[in-house]
Amino acid sequence: MTDADDAGYETLAGPGAARFEIRGSEFVGRARPARTVEDAEAFVESVRERFADATHNVPCYRVRIESGGPDAGYMLREYQSDDGEPTGSSGKPALNVLQQRDIENAVVVVTRYFGGTELGVGGLARAYSRAVKEAVDDAGVVAERPKARFGATVDYDDSGTVRGILESTDCEFEASYEERVAFDVTCDRAGADALRERLLSATSGRVELE
Repeated sequence: MTDADDAGYETLAGPGAARFEIRGSEFVGRARPARTVEDAEAFVESVRERFADATHNVPCYRVRIESGGPDAGYMLREYQSDDGEPTGSSGKPALNVLQQRDIENAVVVVTRYFGGTELGVGGLARAYSRAVKEAVDDAGVVAERPKARFGATVDYDDSGTVRGILESTDCEFEASYEERVAFDVTCDRAGADALRERLLSATSGRVELE
């Protein structure tokens, strides 16, 4: 794991795939966005089950995970496996593509059907790298900003002020009107502290933030 900050990051726009043949071996790369490690591992397992007849299903992923709560930042989980190919010939070159392009919250599995001719470590590395690159290109890459989520609860007298601030800010929120008014707010992590301070200032500290 490595530290990741609150800045925006590159991720996949959607699913992508690539297919080609080298000296009789067929390679199929399948890429997907993955918001959690569980999402990534579930996709890897689904490919392994669906294409269990393949010679190898080589996975790699890079996924942000929360560290100690919504305001404690992120860590970056990276994973790769050679899945029976020679050590260092497949999983690492596949992951290197995601690292070099600085793509996060993404998972790729490259399926290989052996065609009878050995490709050597160098040939395998080139093939697996190509499969990931082409699958990523097919998926497309977009910029995304990490989000923060918090609650803001006020009396009815302050609810209009809070709603007005939230509506003027680039955030999403839902309001629940009961004995008091509770707002469930989602905004860019980089601006979350400033937004909370603004709400506190506008209500003279009466807003309860969670």
